[in-house]
Amino acid sequence: MAKEWILNMATNRWGLNKKDSVGPVSKWIRECSPKKIEDWEKYYFNKLADFLKSKGISLSPKEYIDHLGKKLYIKITEVIQAEIEEVTEEDCIEYIYNLVIDRTYDGYQTEIKTIYGKLQKDLGIEIKPAPDEWDRLYNVDFYIQVGEKYIGLQIKPITYEQTPEIYKWKEWLSKSHKKFEGKFGGKVFVIFSIKEGKNKKIFNKDIVNEMKKEVQRLEKLYELTA
Repeated sequence: MAKEWILNMATNRWGLNKKDSVGPVSKWIRECSPKKIEDWEKYYFNKLADFLKSKGISLSPKEYIDHLGKKLYIKITEVIQAEIEEVTEEDCIEYIYNLVIDRTYDGYQTEIKTIYGKLQKDLGIEIKPAPDEWDRLYNVDFYIQVGEKYIGLQIKPITYEQTPEIYKWKEWLSKSHKKFEGKFGGKVFVIFSIKEGKNKKIFNKDIVNEMKKEVQRLEKLYELTA
C-alpha cells in the first residue's frame, strides 16, 4: 500500500497521468467500449501511436510507456529522495503545528465568512462584524443595525455528529444573548453551519425567516418612534 501511495503521489505531481502525457484515456475507452482488457490495450496502443506521431515523438507506444515509467522512477528515487533528505525534525513539528492550528483556524474562518456572505444575500441587508467586546460579553460575531437597535448573529460551524448537541449550545449561549437583547433591543440568532463535501450550508435553515421577521419588527418599531 505504501508503494502504491508513493507511485500515485509522484504520478500526480508530475502529471504523468494527464492527457498531455498519456492521451485522453477517459474519452478513448468510451469510444472503444471494450468487452475485454485485451480489446482496450490494443485500441489504446493504436490511439497512442497516432497521439505520439502528432506530437513528433518517434517512439513506439510500448517504448513511450516504458519511458514514462522510467521517468517516474527517476522522480521518485532522485528528486523525492533528495527532498526527503532535506526534511528535518523541526520541519515535521512545524508542519503538524501549522496543520492543526493555522490551517484549521483559517478553514474555520473561511466557513464563517462563506455563511456570512450567504446570510447577507438572503436577508438583503448589511451585516457587520461585531466589536471584539461584543464577542467577549455577548458571544456575538456579527450584527445588523435597524434604526437604533441591533440584531446579533453568531455563526457556529458544526459537524453532523454534533447536531444532537445544538440545544446545549443554545442553552449555554442564551444567558449572554439575553443580555444583548436587553441592552440593544434585538434578538441574537445562532446560525449553525455544516459542511457537505466542499460546500458549506446553513443547518438550521428556518433561522433566516426568523431573522427577517426580527428585522421587520424592529423596522416597524423604528417607524413608530421616529
